[in-house]
Amino acid sequence: MTHPPERLRAEIAYIAYHFHWSQQEILDLPHMERQWYAGEIARLNSLAPGGG
Repeated sequence: MTHPPERLRAEIAYIAYHFHWSQQEILDLPHMERQWYAGEIARLNSLAPGGG
């Protein structure tokens, strides 16, 4: 299963911005784990004052 390059780049940027991980660290994650982190960041942001 492959994802459009722009979606992968957006996922990487989103996780890197919040966790300060390198591109390679994020790419080394299995796809499902990378998606989980992105979802968890979004969930936590939605709980923050002002909705993230």
